[in-house]
Amino acid sequence: MLLVFRWLLRIATGIVVLFVLAVTLVYWFAARSLPDYDATEAVAGIDAPVEIVRDNADVPHIFGETDEDVFFALGWAHAQDRLWQMIMLRRTAQGRLSELFGPRTLSTDRLLRHLDLYTAAVRSYEDQDPGTQAALDAYAAGVNAWLEEVNEGARGRGAPEMWLFNHAVAPWTPADSLVILKLMALQLNAHLSEEVLRARVSLMLPGERVADILPEAPGDGLIALPQYASLVDDVPRYAANTTPDHSFLSPVSPRGLEGASNGWAAGISRSASESTLLANDPHLALTAPSIWYLARLELSDGGVIGGTIPGIPLILSGRSADLGWGITSSYLDDTDVYIEEVNPRDTGQYRGPGGWEDFETRESIIVVKDAPSVTEVLQRTSNGPVLPPDAFDLGTIRPPGHVTSVAWTALSEDDTTMTAGMRLMAAHGVEEGLRAGELFVAPSQMLTLADRNRVAIQLIGAMPRRDPEHQSEGRIPTYGYLPQNRWQGTFPYSANPGVSEPAGGIVGNTNNKVVDRPFPDHVSFLWGDTQRINRWRFLLQARQVHTRESFIEAQLDTVSFTARSLLPLMGAELWFTGEAAPDGTPERQRERALALLAEWNGEMNEHQPEPLIYAAWLRALQDRLIRDELGPLADEFAHVEPLFIERVFRDESGAAAWCDVIQSAPVETCPDIARMALDDALVWIGETYGTQLESLRWGDAHEAVHEHQVLGDAPVINWFVNIVQSTSGGDNTLMRGRTSGEPEHPFRNVHAAGYRGVYDFADPDSSVFITSTGQSGHFLSRHYDDMGELWRRGEYLPMSLDPALARAAAVGVTRLIPEE
Repeated sequence: MLLVFRWLLRIATGIVVLFVLAVTLVYWFAARSLPDYDATEAVAGIDAPVEIVRDNADVPHIFGETDEDVFFALGWAHAQDRLWQMIMLRRTAQGRLSELFGPRTLSTDRLLRHLDLYTAAVRSYEDQDPGTQAALDAYAAGVNAWLEEVNEGARGRGAPEMWLFNHAVAPWTPADSLVILKLMALQLNAHLSEEVLRARVSLMLPGERVADILPEAPGDGLIALPQYASLVDDVPRYAANTTPDHSFLSPVSPRGLEGASNGWAAGISRSASESTLLANDPHLALTAPSIWYLARLELSDGGVIGGTIPGIPLILSGRSADLGWGITSSYLDDTDVYIEEVNPRDTGQYRGPGGWEDFETRESIIVVKDAPSVTEVLQRTSNGPVLPPDAFDLGTIRPPGHVTSVAWTALSEDDTTMTAGMRLMAAHGVEEGLRAGELFVAPSQMLTLADRNRVAIQLIGAMPRRDPEHQSEGRIPTYGYLPQNRWQGTFPYSANPGVSEPAGGIVGNTNNKVVDRPFPDHVSFLWGDTQRINRWRFLLQARQVHTRESFIEAQLDTVSFTARSLLPLMGAELWFTGEAAPDGTPERQRERALALLAEWNGEMNEHQPEPLIYAAWLRALQDRLIRDELGPLADEFAHVEPLFIERVFRDESGAAAWCDVIQSAPVETCPDIARMALDDALVWIGETYGTQLESLRWGDAHEAVHEHQVLGDAPVINWFVNIVQSTSGGDNTLMRGRTSGEPEHPFRNVHAAGYRGVYDFADPDSSVFITSTGQSGHFLSRHYDDMGELWRRGEYLPMSLDPALARAAAVGVTRLIPEE
């Protein structure tokens, strides 16, 4: 027995020792790619020494003698901290993910090959001005200098992920930076999928009911929508989903999770300091690390500081000493889907305005790891590229013998957006900033500007010109051969809506409707917000003058205008009615829930139970209203549409008809459905979080999940690479925490303000900013998540251009010197 015990002890000890050695070895290999920020490196590609001063938050402050040297150093810094992220963005845009990940990313690669964003980016390089070309060249040289350092200096392949997905890394090129801008446009695009969904819904519902479930933003001049079946023949009414891939590395955002943002500014008449203020918080999918990276560049025109995206040599939201700028998604309708008839006698041709025309056709080979390569036939019409039927559910609205193509401004091969960004960084006032916006093509944004004396807001981006006789005004797909459905160029920049020096002293945008002009000057029928704008209007008008602190307060506001407006409608006949019910019964649980909601002020606070009860009720209510009419198509409405709920309960244009369940014999009323939905919600809450309503926490359901895009689902590793936090806010609060809408975790916070900035031109160095994770993309770095808790608590970092402050608390200074 003693001998057996000794051998068991030896075996156990050996296993422990082997485990420790394995962990040590893994750590050693992973840690090799942690950069040394306090170093001197001799590099080729710069004319004079450059300093990269890392402050205590790891924000690089870059000082060089020429702009080209500064952009070189930015490329070096981006690659040091975010090399894997940059490689993944480039591979996604090129349609080359399957080389690393095999068949599971094939649909994503197929879509990107058909869109051919990379070719458009390559050709757009020649359209940049000389200064922008020089900046792009220098930035690429900086990235490549770090790649050379990784290869020659045993830097652990540059990132821990490279050990798991090792593949040759091609040198960075200017086109790689240009294509990432186009990839961002794809992530922000809401119109393509919305056109398809609107067409599918119109096949199943009468026009007035389509207007209920897909409502247009309030305002005058709404135009009736024709039935899709009246425009395109032979489309099946009930089409099965083609299940587009949103699960793994797809750049296509699921419906409701496209771009969003807040941005506003106050002029001197509305500022307590008699200078201007600007706040901006762009909303994108939460990832670990964040898509945002903070940086300061000391350029020949002065210092600029703010948020960058690794791979792009621009401060996309930030400030200089003289000008601040912020961006929000404009929701400009810059996309149209076309149904293209294929010649039944020659599949290489499609119908054009004057007869059959040849497709532009070429083949593209997609290399797939652990599987045969796939040869994709790429086709293009004069309207744009032909897309595969599984992309955007296009196969569900395509009649036999046809294909679908797309016209989209981001496909431009003469895209000067990068030059616009460079000129914006060099601008010293609002007027110069507005002029810089003229060159912006895609993705379209609302640009908010503030210098020391003025504020302005302007839609930037190419605005397609449509024929007044366009059959659907661009809201649903139409035949591509009809001349009236085709684009007629773009409007001049002067037609883009904007306001400079507003009479009220304040400008802002929450993705709301910004202009009410008749088609075709309308800008869009689809807008990203009809709710947050109401809370923003209240907060900004509640004060005669504003301060940096009041702008921060508004940016972090978690009161839901939607909850305050919808709950009185939903519960109008339920509040304090009915007989007392015994404890433990559904009726008693409903009474408790209604009692809590009756006293609630609409604040989506993470520590309170009411937001969870409200959100679950609203979700169950919409599902009960639409499930019988739409069937499986109801799954496409993963987020609640507040205007739909309001239309139903106010019975606008007969919308209360949604409350009657078609398949049942009784005639249900809206209070009936509201009551049943509340019971549904309480059952779900009880099964998921427990039956003690008073002890519920919204934050338990509304966790912000910053997931590593590749390793986030990997067992054990995901404990180290994912960042999960309890958060306040919700779908319709100014501090927006957009929920996933997925069945398993419907209220998980997956889309929020990864960057926040508030710029005060009375004292510019008192300006502040923050990102949602940290600067480093290396999960072993202390800077991987060191900003995350500050972000969650609503705290900020100082945003100073004072070099002395950066040096005083520097965690390291990297000196790049010219190679002899």
